[in-house]
Amino acid sequence: MSMLHNPSTKYSPFPQVALTDRQWPSRTITTPPRWLSTDLRDGNQAIVDPMDAHKKNRFFDLLVEIGVKEIEVGFPSAGATEFDFISGLVQSGRVPDDVLVQVLTQSREDLIRTSFASLTGARAAIVHLYNAVSPAWREVVFGMTTEQVREIAVHGAKVMRDEAGRQPQTDWHFQYSPETFSTAELDFSLEVCEAVMEVLAPTPEHPIILNLPATVEAATPNIYADQVEYFIRNLPNRESAIISLHTHNDRGTGVAAAELALMAGADRVEGCLFGNGERTGNCCLVTMALNMYTQGVDPKLDFSDIDRVIETVEYCNELPVHQRHPYGGELVYTAFSGSHQDAIKKGFAALETQNDPHWRVPYLPIDPADLGRSYEAVIRVNSQSGKGGFAWVLEQDQGLKLPKRMQADFSPHVQRMADEVGRELDAADIWAAFKGAYHVQTADKHFQLVDYNERRASDGTRLFTGTIAVEGKEQTVSGRGNGLISSVLTTIENAFGLSLEVVDYSEHALTTGRDSRAAAYLECRAKDGRTIWGCGIDEDVATASVRAVLSAANSAVETI
Repeated sequence: MSMLHNPSTKYSPFPQVALTDRQWPSRTITTPPRWLSTDLRDGNQAIVDPMDAHKKNRFFDLLVEIGVKEIEVGFPSAGATEFDFISGLVQSGRVPDDVLVQVLTQSREDLIRTSFASLTGARAAIVHLYNAVSPAWREVVFGMTTEQVREIAVHGAKVMRDEAGRQPQTDWHFQYSPETFSTAELDFSLEVCEAVMEVLAPTPEHPIILNLPATVEAATPNIYADQVEYFIRNLPNRESAIISLHTHNDRGTGVAAAELALMAGADRVEGCLFGNGERTGNCCLVTMALNMYTQGVDPKLDFSDIDRVIETVEYCNELPVHQRHPYGGELVYTAFSGSHQDAIKKGFAALETQNDPHWRVPYLPIDPADLGRSYEAVIRVNSQSGKGGFAWVLEQDQGLKLPKRMQADFSPHVQRMADEVGRELDAADIWAAFKGAYHVQTADKHFQLVDYNERRASDGTRLFTGTIAVEGKEQTVSGRGNGLISSVLTTIENAFGLSLEVVDYSEHALTTGRDSRAAAYLECRAKDGRTIWGCGIDEDVATASVRAVLSAANSAVETI
């Protein structure tokens, strides 16, 4: 099949909405919408192998647990499997009193009756009626006039009204969708919705839900917001209607369209967890809810254990949540780039000293801990990483807070290992590289501390006496200095002829409590001007400093 020289000539730009005084651009989202999950219907019909009753029940329980109060549970007229699941769910008593179940039906009399039958015995329920109204559907699919399309909606509304009257024990709620709203004439969508409202007679106390679907996302999100604002402004009896949104993601902006349409005055959002749905998917409820969370708005949905939510969704849909999916992806809080790692590390350090709870960590729009994620995977190391990366990993994994200059000294060791293995370095790799570079907790050392004693001499100096194994052979050595570290350095020089000058020293506790350990870091200068670093770890801070001296000595010997 030959391709047109310029395929773009087949398409026309989507028309603008005549709304010169639009108000939504100056508004912000300050309260959460009513949420409707359509995972069990729209999401279910978009997966290769539809969910069985076990998976649908498990998904339903998850939605209830995270706080979704309106759940579209299926399309009862699609077949016995759907009908039986919905009927069984209603009869089981598992639907909480504060949760509304919803079913979808085309505007056909037999399908509407089947839908009401599936909900027999429900305390309360929403029946969602729809028919397509756009020119493409009217002219290409149905071959109908606008009058005929409006009559389909009106007739369906009458059947809904009558069926509800036959089951007065249920608190019925009605929803109508002018399907394909996003590509239909706005005034015709209004005309059809007004006609449906005349039949169902909603009130402010018992409003109708008017759902405005972006069945196919055909324009930029601002156009959809304009459509919604125009519709709301021109809808008679607006106070008797809940305006609901159902965006698809054909252009990749389903969430953005829903956000702008909320600003345009809508009240309710329909979507699926992680955006599952036909073609490129529906509005992602996780993304939209957590977008609000990052703006200081409580979405009233609980994703504090997002990994368990992902586990259930992946099991039920048999579709993976992408590693880069906003908020939920495995890698979305992970930095490999050195400059990113350094900024994140500094952000976490600043959090420890600030006097308010506000989140200000660069590159992380949300605190991973709020979603049940640990900080261990925030920074990961590969050949593209900088010193901030491995320093973070060592701090998280081993509690070591390397001095800045020591990070620079250790960096070539990590880079060399990353180049050699050709993969991401995990915490064990980095710890092994650190132990090897500074002779920490390794057996193959030139100098190995066996035992020591330290006391103050009559002249105020410190006397170090100890046993040090050299290449496995133990020697008794001693030295004198102004302090413990200087006395050990003197001992090393007197016994082995190795002269090191202290440039800097620091220490910190690795853990708290009675069983705490300490880490000591020693920056030395050799006679030839080389900088030598040492690190010692021990339950006793004094012993840690002795081990740091021997660590530096081992490095000095190794590089001679």
